[in-house]
Amino acid sequence: MMPNGNQNRSPGQPFPLSTERQLSSIPKAIVKKGETPYWEYPSAQMFWNAMLRKGWRWKQDDLKPADMESIIKIHNMNNERAWQEILTWERALHGKECYNPKLKSFGGKSTDYSPKAMINWLLGSDLPFDRHDWIVDRCGKDVKYVIDYYSSSKDPNKLPYAILDVRLALNR
Repeated sequence: MMPNGNQNRSPGQPFPLSTERQLSSIPKAIVKKGETPYWEYPSAQMFWNAMLRKGWRWKQDDLKPADMESIIKIHNMNNERAWQEILTWERALHGKECYNPKLKSFGGKSTDYSPKAMINWLLGSDLPFDRHDWIVDRCGKDVKYVIDYYSSSKDPNKLPYAILDVRLALNR
């Protein structure tokens, strides 16, 4: 779920990656002429380039092309899950006034921990590995949601998955 971005192979990139993007089920609040009414997910190449912009550097045996495809699938699935949770909140609390909210914007804030995440950390929990803030258009009213992403397990014998904590922001 990123705006149009760099689809070019980065300098020193060890292998080519797909530039194909998938369409999400998440409706856009603002649709420009000729655009699809749904957000598009990043390609593997766009995701790679975004990781580099955030400071990640590839090391031998770090990732293979198939790993990037898996990362993209997990990323997309987590965003779909987050949207479904937002729809659950919106329809339960505001369904009569706006049954079909739309996503206006989003942003990653991986090291800007939410107040709830910080309190839980002070009480002994792990910090989330990522955070997103999503602005949802509730039929003309902008509301902010915070999504904290936590790792499910530290056990190397179990497949990890993301636990999502999706909620309205305190400063909505």
